[in-house]
Amino acid sequence: MAKRIFLFLATNILIMVAITLVMGVIGFFFPGFGRISHGGQLQLGGLFVMCLVWGMVGSFISLQISRWMAKRSMGVELVNGNSGNSDLDWVYTTINRLTREAGLPMPEVGYYESPEVNAFATGPSKSRSLVAVSTGLLRTMNRAEVEGVLAHEVSHIGNGDMVTMTLIQGVVNAFVMFFARIVGWAAGQALSGRDRDEEGSGGSNYLVQMVVTMVAQVVFGILASTVTAWFSRHREFKADAGSARLAGREKMIAALRKLQSYQETIDPRGADLATMKISGKSWLAMFSTHPPLEARIAALEAGR
Repeated sequence: MAKRIFLFLATNILIMVAITLVMGVIGFFFPGFGRISHGGQLQLGGLFVMCLVWGMVGSFISLQISRWMAKRSMGVELVNGNSGNSDLDWVYTTINRLTREAGLPMPEVGYYESPEVNAFATGPSKSRSLVAVSTGLLRTMNRAEVEGVLAHEVSHIGNGDMVTMTLIQGVVNAFVMFFARIVGWAAGQALSGRDRDEEGSGGSNYLVQMVVTMVAQVVFGILASTVTAWFSRHREFKADAGSARLAGREKMIAALRKLQSYQETIDPRGADLATMKISGKSWLAMFSTHPPLEARIAALEAGR
């Protein structure tokens, strides 16, 4: 489980670090690029605007390639309802029905070989989404329970959770980059011992500043991921409620009760998909992308 959490955090931070590295290299050859100070004075307004733009760019790049990455990382095989496999064809037909009832375009449908009892939805938009189920889910749950899970994933698409998560991650990225660059700038100032603009200083000093910035970005990124994890937990309740409306409350409750017996079986592949799966668990509650199954069942039973 520790490996899975590490991979999840690393995936969220990777694009930001890559962007920072590119910005650092450009800044080395073009000292005016990304300038955050002038005459020893921080230019916070310009810095935050720049970080907001780059943070959003990184987040939207991740969103645009999310469906492709899911297929590659999880080994998803697409189905079209005519595979000859009764279970997979039923999954396709059921998703087709659920999306019509929800007024949504038909997503791509697939499966991946894994013992985990799980499913996920991803994609850059409602019209370019993907719903995939694990073979472990199909082996473990009956069709009523699987329908509850599929309705949960369709609800994620209908609620626009993928785009909303991207917007939140973009803002979080901006703050992470903003404070990391301030820390890097401060390290450069301390190293030089002179009150002057370190963005245009010598190569070795700039290198130290860039390294400190990237290290600070990793640390702040880990802390900031608690924000996106909190929102992920919140939207799970909404997707559960959406499943109750589409498939029936009892089917969703039955699916969650079945998950209680199998929640330790988690596939570490595609850790960046953790927030989009039906089930997830963390040994640190603040990093958990899903609320406790007991709380989700209680909310459904209470009609919330």
